[in-house]
Amino acid sequence: MGTFFARITERFPALFREENFSLKEHTAFGLGGRCALALSPSSMEEFSALLAFLQGEGIPHFLLGLGADVLARDEDFEGVCVRTVRMRGLRRTEEGVFAEAGVTGGDLLRFVKKEGLGGLEFLAGIPLTVGGAAVMNAGIPASHLGEHVLSVTAASDGLRAIPQSACGFGEKTSIFGRENAVAGVLLRTERSTPEAVEKKIASFLKGREHLPKGRSAGCIFVNPAGISAGELIDRCGLKGLSVGGAFVSKVHANFIINGGGSASDVEELIALVKREVLRKTGILLREEVRRIP
Repeated sequence: MGTFFARITERFPALFREENFSLKEHTAFGLGGRCALALSPSSMEEFSALLAFLQGEGIPHFLLGLGADVLARDEDFEGVCVRTVRMRGLRRTEEGVFAEAGVTGGDLLRFVKKEGLGGLEFLAGIPLTVGGAAVMNAGIPASHLGEHVLSVTAASDGLRAIPQSACGFGEKTSIFGRENAVAGVLLRTERSTPEAVEKKIASFLKGREHLPKGRSAGCIFVNPAGISAGELIDRCGLKGLSVGGAFVSKVHANFIINGGGSASDVEELIALVKREVLRKTGILLREEVRRIP
């Protein structure tokens, strides 16, 4: 561990770093062990250079945005967490808006409202960073981020712009990940007014009021074609099912709540729900939540 600390310090002496970084304190589930070192680049260029260095040096690492759609394992990680929290560049362009990977949904919506730009209001209330949202093609049944992407700037052998048609956007999926990391996204918007944008944001926020409260990563499973994953889980009588301190929400069956358990409890509960739904319906649920590290 000390060896890679020294190598990173020598190569990136000014990079913001946090040693013994707590994943429990930086993920929505409130679970996870500690990471030996967290590094937070402040620009897309620094982000790209850091990832290339870590990969070239064989230093184990993973990426972390807002920590909203991930499950951090209980064990400590003797490697590097690359955080996008300081990559907050946001600007208006001729086509729409360019946002760096660490821009939060709240940042983005405040910006487009001020600028009188519409089309992205459906993101209201979804905990996200733009980078993570592009990786997961975040959204709601009516609209997903990928539909509004013009291009994604990826950190892969330097920075390169990938057009929307080559991003592989699907139901909670894309071509992006650790080896093809999102550094920034160019988003298409439409003309509007601050008042109209605010009204739509309020409407989408109201539509999310029924969702469960508590420590969770949002929906755990991707909806199979033509049916809600939550409905399938409910039909199988699994609402309220628990393992240790983790339980399936009685409000929305596609939510697992951390009621004081461990990441292992959540993992075991996810596996149990998948097995039961497969046994009773023949449908294998695909997980939306991602494991880190």
